[in-house]
Amino acid sequence: MTLFAISLALMLLLGFPFMVTLLGSLLLYLFVYMPDMAPRMMITMVQQVITGLTPPALVCVPMFILSASLITSGTSAKRLITMLKVFVGHLPGGLPITTNASCTLFGAVSGSTQATVAAIGGTMRPMLLEAGYKSSFTLGLIINASDIAFLIPPSIGFIVYGVATSTSIGMLFLAGILPGLMILLMFSIYCYVYSKIKKIPTLPRASWAERLVAIREGMPVMGFPLIVVGGIYTGLLSPTEASAAAVFYALILELIIYRSLTWERVIDAFLQTGVITGVVFILVGAGQAFSFLIGFLQIPAKLLPPLFGPDPSMLWVMTIVVVVYFVACMFVDPIVAIFILSPVFQPYVVGAGVDPILLGTLVTLQAAIGSATPPFGCDIFTAQLIFRRPYLEVIGHALPFLLILALATILLISFPQIALFLPGLAAGN
Repeated sequence: MTLFAISLALMLLLGFPFMVTLLGSLLLYLFVYMPDMAPRMMITMVQQVITGLTPPALVCVPMFILSASLITSGTSAKRLITMLKVFVGHLPGGLPITTNASCTLFGAVSGSTQATVAAIGGTMRPMLLEAGYKSSFTLGLIINASDIAFLIPPSIGFIVYGVATSTSIGMLFLAGILPGLMILLMFSIYCYVYSKIKKIPTLPRASWAERLVAIREGMPVMGFPLIVVGGIYTGLLSPTEASAAAVFYALILELIIYRSLTWERVIDAFLQTGVITGVVFILVGAGQAFSFLIGFLQIPAKLLPPLFGPDPSMLWVMTIVVVVYFVACMFVDPIVAIFILSPVFQPYVVGAGVDPILLGTLVTLQAAIGSATPPFGCDIFTAQLIFRRPYLEVIGHALPFLLILALATILLISFPQIALFLPGLAAGN
C-alpha cells in the first residue's frame, strides 16, 4: 500500500478534489499491483460504488442539504442570530456565546459543519471584529463552534455512520443532542472567561420590547428542531420523513412567512443541492469501493489484531477508535473516513460490548473535530475560502477549542449516559 499512500498524499498536496484523489489512487494501485485482475476488478469497483449509494437511508442526505440551502438563501440565519444576541449580547463574551448558540441551532437545519461556517460565520465575524476580538480568535471560534452542528440532528455524519454500520439513525440523532449542548456550554464558558480577561466591551442591554420583536421574528426558525427531533422522538416521523418535512417547512418559512425568497433563488437552492449531493454521494461511493478493496486485501486482518490485542477492554477499544478517527479526519473528508473505518472496527466494537449508539456519537464527534484540525481539516479551507484569510491565521487560535473538545470526548467516554440518556428514554416510550 506504499504506492497508494504516496499517490494519495501527493494528489492531496497538489490540490486535487478528494474524490479524484481517492478513486485515482485506487485505480493506480489496481493497474500497478494487480494488472491481470484490473479489468475484472474495475467492474467490481464500479459495482461497489453503486452499492454504496443504494441504502434507502441516504435519501435523507439531499433532503436535509436542500432545507439548509433554502434557509441559507433566505433570512432565517440572521433572524436566529438576532434573537440570541438580544438575550446574551450584553454579557461578557456575549457575541462569541451568540456564535456558539447560533451554530448549535443552525445545526438543526443543516447537519453540516461547512454550511454552518458559511451561514453563521458570514454574519457573526464582522460583528466580532467590530467588537474588538482578534481575527484569529473569530476564525477559531467559528470553525470549532461549527463542530457542534455535526452532533445536532440532522447530522450527515450520523446518517453515514448509521448506513455504514446498520445502526438506527433516529437513535443516533437523539444521542447527539446532549453532547452537543455540553460542548456549547463548555465553549461559552471559555468565551466568557476569555472576554473578561481581554476586557472586550459588551453590547448595550436590549430592552424587553426589542427582545419580544426578535422572538417574534426568530421563533419560527425553531420549528426545525421541533420537526426533526420531536418527530423522531415521538415516533411520528422516520428520519427520511423528517427530512422531507424539513424541506416543506423551509419553503413555507422563507416563501410565505418571511417572504425572503424568490422562485429564482429557490431554483438556485435546488441546483446547489444537486451539486453538493453529487459530491457527497461520490465520496460515499468511493468510500464503499475503498472499504471493499482493503477488505479484499485483508489489510484489517493484518493490522488490527496486534493493535487491539487478544482480549481488548471496552476502554481500550474506544480509545483506539477515537484516536484513529481523529487522525484520519485531519487528512481526509469525514464522510469518507466514517464510511471506510466503521465496518473495519465493527467486529472489535461488538466483541468488546461497546454500545453502537455511544460509539457512533464518539465517531461523529471525532469526525467533527478532525474537520477543524490542521493540517487538512476541511473546515479550515472552507474558512479560508469564505473569509479570504491566510492558513496560519485561520488555525492561530484553534488550540483552546481543540483542548475543550478533547475534554468533551473524555467526559463522553467516562459518562456514557450523556449520549445514551435520550435514546434510552425514546426506547422506553
